Amino acid sequence: MKKIFSNTVLLLAGVFALSSCEKDLDSNPTLVNPTTFTLNTPAVSSNIELENTNSITLTWSQPQFTEPNAPVAANYLVQFSPTGSFNKRFDPNAEENPGADYFQFDETFTTCSATFLSEDIDKAAEHILGWESEADVPSSLNLTFRVLAAVQNASFETLSSITSNEITLGVVPYYVMLVAADPDIWYLIGSDIADGTWGGSVPTQTFPMETVKDYAYNTSTGAGIITWTGYLEGKGFKLKHTPDSWDEQWGQGASFGEFVMNDGGSGNITVPTAGIYTVTLNTETNELTIEATDKAKVFAGMSISGDFNGWGDTEMAPIHTAVAENHDWYATVTLDGTQGIKIKETGSWDYNSGGALVELQDGSYYGTGSNGGDNLYPAAGTYLVIYNDITRHYRFILQ
Repeated sequence: MKKIFSNTVLLLAGVFALSSCEKDLDSNPTLVNPTTFTLNTPAVSSNIELENTNSITLTWSQPQFTEPNAPVAANYLVQFSPTGSFNKRFDPNAEENPGADYFQFDETFTTCSATFLSEDIDKAAEHILGWESEADVPSSLNLTFRVLAAVQNASFETLSSITSNEITLGVVPYYVMLVAADPDIWYLIGSDIADGTWGGSVPTQTFPMETVKDYAYNTSTGAGIITWTGYLEGKGFKLKHTPDSWDEQWGQGASFGEFVMNDGGSGNITVPTAGIYTVTLNTETNELTIEATDKAKVFAGMSISGDFNGWGDTEMAPIHTAVAENHDWYATVTLDGTQGIKIKETGSWDYNSGGALVELQDGSYYGTGSNGGDNLYPAAGTYLVIYNDITRHYRFILQ
């Protein structure tokens, strides 16, 4: 499970200060253990629609930590349970949390009030209850809240602490993505693409498009702008959403430049003249553009070089063999997680690519490199590596 919350506070830090004088007086306050303090029930405590409510505010009374009562610097932590029990706290640092039944917010409060985003409450409940889709979310849910209060000395030793009463809020929960969705990728296929056979094998017959560097994709759907830059001869191609299905596709209408989506009668997309083109698809707005671009250097070969091969050349194979120019390459490598690598021109370091890796949910990676960039360090595994020598976009697809 990917973590969404920061580390919880481990200590209830507080400062307790009593006035001093040359001799003790009966009126000096004495530290005691409170017997009760009250967490108030909000005015609206039922049918709270978390999706349509920005935040929830809780207030409570100040515990009496001294006799006679005197100001004390106490700190407060808020906990809530979607099960009604407080037996095992959810650990945000753990990959799994079997048996966890309550959550502790990480912020420590010094006043008797706290406000929490409704989305954070919903996410915490979803973590504990294990909802994996909208079908798992109940129509209503009771959440039990309580507050911890404590004072400590300068050595962080707890001098006095107490737990408030429990209150219950009735909420209407909703399903929310706990981690951002991976970018939504489409594929190119056709006589201009890969081996030109219109087959479904990736990447030698059907070729995946690229992400855009530093682009913010829709966190729920992964939709956004994806591109590909390469050589097209005008033999024809199409776009499809998945390699093994034609249910979602892009083709050509009456002429080049008129592109249609999910039209069973669409033709193959045919560029007017052979050359380098950039294909850009916005999957959020369903817009497709194809524009000619500058010529690019044609390399005789690309290789993967790194610790795994003594920084020699493990040659990559060309992907687009059905056209006169290839600018995409692939190879399969096995790495142990400690081995740095780069992608380079075979036989030369004049052209090389390194940089950063963006990890996908399945353990694969992608990124855009630069000449002389940092070594790449994928986790241990066997990867299908795909690289474009124009855009310097690389992907490591975990096998």
